Amino acid sequence: MKDLNENINLPFLLQISFNTLLNYYEELAASEDGYTAEKAKRILKVQEPFPVLREGFTDVSLLSEHKDQIDVILQDSFSEVLTKNEIKTASLPMHDFVFNSSKRFQKIIKDAGEGFKLNVKNNPENYTYILACVIILKEYYQIDINFRRPLYYEIPDKNGVIRIYKILYNADFVEILKTDKAPRLAQSDFDELLDNFDDISLWKKKFPVNSYVFKGFVISNLFDVTEDQSISNIKSKLIGTSETKKHNFMGDFESIFRLLFNMKKLNVGFSIYNKEDGFLTQIADSSVSSYLLKSNKKVNCETVFCHHSFTSLLKDKSFYSISDVDAAFEKANGKAPQINNLKAQGVKSAIFAPIADGDELLGVLELVSTVPKALNSISANKLIDVMPFILSAVKRSKLDEENLIHAIIQRECTGIHPSVQWKFEEAARQFIIDGYEKKESAVFKAISFKEVYPLFGQIDIKGSSGARNMATKKDLSLQLTLVRRIIEKANAINQLPIYSQLLFQIDRCEKQLDTDFKVDTEQEITDFFSKNIDPLLRFQLQHNKALEDEITDYYSKVDDSLGLVYYYRKNYDDTVMLINKNMSSILDDKQVEAQKMYPHFFERFKTDGVEHNMYIGESITKEDSFNTIFLKNLRLWQLQVMCEMENAFYNKKHQYPIQLDVASMVLVFNQPLSIRFRTDERQFDVDGTYNARYEVVKKRVDKANIKGTDIRATEKGKLTIVYSTRDVEQEYVEYVKFLQSKKILDSEIEIVELEDLQGVTGLKAIRVNILYSKTTESNKTFYTYDDLMKEIASS
Repeated sequence: MKDLNENINLPFLLQISFNTLLNYYEELAASEDGYTAEKAKRILKVQEPFPVLREGFTDVSLLSEHKDQIDVILQDSFSEVLTKNEIKTASLPMHDFVFNSSKRFQKIIKDAGEGFKLNVKNNPENYTYILACVIILKEYYQIDINFRRPLYYEIPDKNGVIRIYKILYNADFVEILKTDKAPRLAQSDFDELLDNFDDISLWKKKFPVNSYVFKGFVISNLFDVTEDQSISNIKSKLIGTSETKKHNFMGDFESIFRLLFNMKKLNVGFSIYNKEDGFLTQIADSSVSSYLLKSNKKVNCETVFCHHSFTSLLKDKSFYSISDVDAAFEKANGKAPQINNLKAQGVKSAIFAPIADGDELLGVLELVSTVPKALNSISANKLIDVMPFILSAVKRSKLDEENLIHAIIQRECTGIHPSVQWKFEEAARQFIIDGYEKKESAVFKAISFKEVYPLFGQIDIKGSSGARNMATKKDLSLQLTLVRRIIEKANAINQLPIYSQLLFQIDRCEKQLDTDFKVDTEQEITDFFSKNIDPLLRFQLQHNKALEDEITDYYSKVDDSLGLVYYYRKNYDDTVMLINKNMSSILDDKQVEAQKMYPHFFERFKTDGVEHNMYIGESITKEDSFNTIFLKNLRLWQLQVMCEMENAFYNKKHQYPIQLDVASMVLVFNQPLSIRFRTDERQFDVDGTYNARYEVVKKRVDKANIKGTDIRATEKGKLTIVYSTRDVEQEYVEYVKFLQSKKILDSEIEIVELEDLQGVTGLKAIRVNILYSKTTESNKTFYTYDDLMKEIASS
């Protein structure tokens, strides 16, 4: 970036200037405190030969050119004593460009990793441009608007853990200047904007791009508030106390919202929405009023709202504000019921916010004031950060005990399989009881199942890493070729040393792709495109008509979001996505049938292929009904499903963008083990040191070779069954023979030993070819263990 305003779309041009700060030092220079005055004079003397530091500049190179002078000017703002403790930056608003910062901030960004870019977490779409306009309203036109919301950065630490930082801006050193491009604004324009915060076209009309000048800089102080953002813990505490049985949860809301909006003349109302009949009703707590319903207990929504407000609140689930009730009443001519009610109650401005749980509307929060324009579409944005807490309170008062149990399970243990739902319900009920008795010390009970048999299977895409690397190399090579043509033509038109240097870099990149492709090669070439090529081409596109066709053609082949050619990689990604989607679909459909045989736990994962875990046993079913016959049924079912998934893959292989192969494997662990739900990872895992051996094998076995060879145990066209004991071998040989008789597997059986894995020895594998057919109809019938026994008895 050469200029601060490159690729920036804002209502003002950005200029770095230290004029306001230096004016302050001029005041200090006249101080009676000799030390303070002398220091201020020294700073002013350092700046004096360089008037550009006062006048303002957009050329980024001047920052390095005047680094020494800028360091002196900012020495009080960035104390060397506190630089390792404070998280502080000097920057420009609505821009990720930081030109000075404390050492602690620099360390945080370094730990975040190469390529990390600062991005404000909770900025809605178009918010940046509109917020810039609001700053102009406040700073230039002196319109008293309370628009500030807490803003946050999400920054990963060196361990990849996301940390949340609250941003506090100091804009004391800012000047807003008007240019000839700025339209003349009247009070009616300001009033119109107050009711249309989300109308980006209106804001751009009143504040065109670059119609003002932002001169100065802002200082940002960051504070780590990661723990404060732990919403899950807050909900747990609220649900686990006797407060859940109270209906006056809105009782203290008025004082909270008066503090939030910094307004004394503000009142809070609430109404409940009944989706069955489409009515709004008063809350049972008599201390809470409804300004929409007035004195009515229950009113049809279609009679209490006009069409616009009905759509905003009930259908779009968005905020609805009226900044001037009297003006709105005059304009509506009595045709807006909600405005009539507000007018009759002396309300002058209001905000209505839907309290929605996803698509389900639970109620409407009502904020009203007797001060016109005090509440408006701009200040309504303050509600964004508090609505989740209001939603939690409303849900607690609205749901009965059964719904509360489900809410706890959903919060503590997302994605619970129906087969183990009962166990989580028991724990949730106990959690509620403990909450009343122990209050804050209540803990959600650990969920575990003992003596369950595991089954693991995977259909893995063979050579996926190599295929992706090849697709990456082809995309990068194609882009380098396109760039080379443009640079060579530019050099022919006007020979410059920089073109020769770029061609040298292109040669080096192509050599890396051909002979030395490493893990970081892709990132290095990507950086070369973004930092060296893209700025040059965009400049040439504006100033060199002779290259216009070639550059336009280049950008037509480059993905806008990536800035890269994304053709071969897209084919690869689409292929993996389609394979996973099709294989998962078969597995999910067949799993419904398997649950009917005997209830068991099931989960699957999409990686470069599809993996699935199953656990079956007495402790999962909660009934005295388990028999090993159900385990054997499930094992035989698993083999048949793996074969059907293979058939489905190869029948659709020609439909995929690129040709890849898959290999299937099942892992047999014949000893029952214990599993425990890990609340931190929201999934089940084996419990205990001995059982951990099973997880080790799962993660490593697909990469294992046949003992004494470099041949992988898993191979395309074969079903591989990994095990370690003789009894498992005998059991699965019978399954294989049975499936051979049904023309699902081929006639030959191969039994091999596998190389030792870290901490695991003695593994063997049965390998057998899968029979494929043009249609999978023959595989639609699934055989049970009883069928197998009959087959053996008749032979």
